[in-house]
Amino acid sequence: MRRRIGVGLRYAVLIAFALMFLAPVIAMVSTSFTGNERVIQRDLDNIRVFWPSPLATTNYDEVVTGRVIGGAPFTRYLANTVLIVGSIVILGVFVNSMAAFALARLRFRGRGILVAVVVALIIIPFEGVAVPMLLMVNRFGWLNSFHVQIVPFIAHPFSIFLFYQFFPRLPKEFDEAAKVDGASWWQVYRKIVLPISLPVIATVVILQSLEYWTSFLWPLMVTRGADYAPLSVAMNHFFGTPPRRWGQIMAFASLTALPLLLVYLGFQRWFIQSAAQSGVKG
Repeated sequence: MRRRIGVGLRYAVLIAFALMFLAPVIAMVSTSFTGNERVIQRDLDNIRVFWPSPLATTNYDEVVTGRVIGGAPFTRYLANTVLIVGSIVILGVFVNSMAAFALARLRFRGRGILVAVVVALIIIPFEGVAVPMLLMVNRFGWLNSFHVQIVPFIAHPFSIFLFYQFFPRLPKEFDEAAKVDGASWWQVYRKIVLPISLPVIATVVILQSLEYWTSFLWPLMVTRGADYAPLSVAMNHFFGTPPRRWGQIMAFASLTALPLLLVYLGFQRWFIQSAAQSGVKG
């Protein structure tokens, strides 16, 4: 009996914490489906914010089909963001995994120094190098473009470190057998190591997608107008343009968060597998 009570209390505490963390998300989604702006402003500071009244999809219709800011619809900013983040993630998986494979499998002079540099770069905040990077890309003539938001972020120190921590766990017998058959290091990487690295690839995809989907400072610094701006910049302008319509703002935020949820659901199985393996040695 006492055991059941203890289990029940633990579940109650966990549910309470889950609801506490989910409350802002529930309020955001509920507000986005509330069609009356006066009702939204009235209920923002009380418990009625958690259910839409009256229930309507007008906020989503206005955000998706209307020209919300800068003369461009939501779909334009969404397409920009998908292009930017997708390019960074896809190219980053190959570049970062190849760099980590070289550091983990090959033996060459200066390898330890390179590993130390990668670890050191992880702790340097982006804000500390943002201005020098801005001056550099301005000299290249890259401002207000897609590649200025993609190229500087393909190589990612933390992703290299994740791959570098994962590759030594793979049996070296695979490499040796492939080398005996005449395979090159490139073939070992492409045909053996990469296909069995789905857990860490899923982790990198999720973390990088989250980081760059919500990136704001750099796109704000290097873009002008709607042609190349991502969703984060559009959200900032949309939120700061009076009069503020909270229903549309919450609909915009909900649509912005939805693709990240889909990415996580798509890679969830391998992400959980990676988290489970991280606690296993040998």
